[in-house]
Amino acid sequence: MKHLMFIAICLAMSCNSSQKAASEINKEVSNEDYSATYAETITEAELKEHLYIYASDEYEGRETGELGQKKAVAYIKTEYENLGIPAAKSDGNYFQDVPLEMTELPSGSISVNGKEYNLGESFLTFTKASGEFNEIIYVGYGIEQEGYSDYEGLDLNGKIILAKYGEPTNTDGTYKLSGTVEPSAWSNRSEAIGKRAKVAKDKGAIGMLFLDELNYPRYKGYFDYMKNNDGGQMTIAKNSSEFFYLVLNKSLAQTILSDIESNNQSQTIDSKISFNLSGANQKIESENVVAVLKGSEKPDEYIVISSHLDHIGVTADGQINNGADDDGSGTVALLEIAEAFKKAADSGNGPKRSIVFLHVTGEEKGLLGSQYYTDFDPIFPLANTVANLNIDMIGRIDPKREGERNYIYLIGSDKLSTELHELSEEVNNKYMNIELDYTYNDENDPNRFYYRSDHYNFAKNNIPIIFYFNGTHDDYHKPGDTPDKINYDLLQNRTRLIFHTAWEVANRANKLVVDKATN
Repeated sequence: MKHLMFIAICLAMSCNSSQKAASEINKEVSNEDYSATYAETITEAELKEHLYIYASDEYEGRETGELGQKKAVAYIKTEYENLGIPAAKSDGNYFQDVPLEMTELPSGSISVNGKEYNLGESFLTFTKASGEFNEIIYVGYGIEQEGYSDYEGLDLNGKIILAKYGEPTNTDGTYKLSGTVEPSAWSNRSEAIGKRAKVAKDKGAIGMLFLDELNYPRYKGYFDYMKNNDGGQMTIAKNSSEFFYLVLNKSLAQTILSDIESNNQSQTIDSKISFNLSGANQKIESENVVAVLKGSEKPDEYIVISSHLDHIGVTADGQINNGADDDGSGTVALLEIAEAFKKAADSGNGPKRSIVFLHVTGEEKGLLGSQYYTDFDPIFPLANTVANLNIDMIGRIDPKREGERNYIYLIGSDKLSTELHELSEEVNNKYMNIELDYTYNDENDPNRFYYRSDHYNFAKNNIPIIFYFNGTHDDYHKPGDTPDKINYDLLQNRTRLIFHTAWEVANRANKLVVDKATN
């Protein structure tokens, strides 16, 4: 609450001259460079005004599902109502309910051919599972894509499968799927389980046993942390028949199939296996906020601009994590971008394609709000989604970085669409001349930022993305991430760059070509 007096003073003293009427703006446009004209309506003053409210103590760190997060979504909704930008949902509701649950770390065991194995010793899982089965379907690497399948001739309906990490190779050491010495996405540690689980679930399987000796220690470390801290995991709420998976150590996997490491042949294994893993789940109500500005010529093609509205709440000793940079900066940038597009539309110069303004919840809990939008309830078809521009932390300076302060890290711009990457560079050269730093775009980046913000849920669906990011700093996920430490001149520049990029994508003659699609 300590910022309320400051906010009142700012509101009383704010200058209205920066908020020009649409008719005034329209008169100033003489060369039809509308992008430059409307970008100028994005100002330091308005970004700061928003952020001192949004990242104030009143919002209690915007913890997913808590009161502060409810205040945050109410603020965002009110801003879109004031701007006159309608809700994305056809019923006029700005809120997209995201059903979540906090799952306790389960307890129990499994039995294989009468021998019991305890959770946390021979296998790991983070979800409950129950049932008895008389056979296990071994699917080798558990991969299916165009030109290759480990599932041919197999009936997986209602079955448990066994799969292993890795992918097939040729005699010369190259990988069959990529045809090069570089493995495919099936070997990516962030995607290995998820891609296999999706294929198996789509084919009717209800559970998966997965041998991943390489990454087992990483899963074990996370499991032990949750167990020692009496923690749970927030997930999208699932029904009782939802697919589950267990990560096995090598000893247990070899008990089921002795030659699993060398055997790649799919087969049925006659083994009795029973699951007795229980855990209680607490339901959590949360919501995305979604608004849309319909395009003038191609309203059924969509550019999604996203940021996450949540943060990590209050520490155990009562300190508030305000999250001014993470991701208050992205939230207020998105509001300013929305205002700029709306002024363009009111002047008769609106975007040709539709712009979706997507504020997602649960990013800090595992990209849950964006996952719900892409995987469960895409308000607009993913097939018609041209690109996603994701904004997550753009108000500070990375202290580890050397060079000019007027920079931004870009991640993922070249991963799926060469055109998007080239467009991004051209727009920056034309309008902003910000240093575009691709340090974290490296495939071997140990931080793995490409997989750690909401753009990833679009990218995994072959939708071209750009992730705008200033890097971490000493206040990352700490109470020191406050609005007084934001570099508002940089926040303005970066926000304008994103607006220019969205404008070009929305108004170009042809839809972006996806020339680097993944399977």
